[in-house]
Amino acid sequence: MRGDRLAHVVMWLVALCAGAVFGVASTIAHSFTWGAVPVGMVLAAIACGGLLTSLRLLTDDRWSALAAGIGMLGALTIYSGRGPGGSVVVPMPAEGEFPFGYVWTFLLAGIVLVAVAWPDMAKLRRMASGSA
Repeated sequence: MRGDRLAHVVMWLVALCAGAVFGVASTIAHSFTWGAVPVGMVLAAIACGGLLTSLRLLTDDRWSALAAGIGMLGALTIYSGRGPGGSVVVPMPAEGEFPFGYVWTFLLAGIVLVAVAWPDMAKLRRMASGSA
């Protein structure tokens, strides 16, 4: 039992670190556009959603997806603030400019929320068949 609990804690820590890496990369790349198409935000959303989905499917555990989501949102929060040298990765939008930073903040939070709150379909099927 103790080894199983330790394995879960290690898995959550690895998921947290992986989420932080994806959060840093996606926060840096989210504002890249190709003409009027927000390519960076689309690719960042696909990457973060893919990581969270794969964690839910492979580990059969919503806590690992939550740990990765916390890593992503933590990285977004850290990189959205003013750095020690005064630089800002996610700047405030100028008057009349599209607010990429705001959209990315809410989009990432929504992706994490959906991935963590999505019901366990296998468990629902077992309950429906009466073998739960």
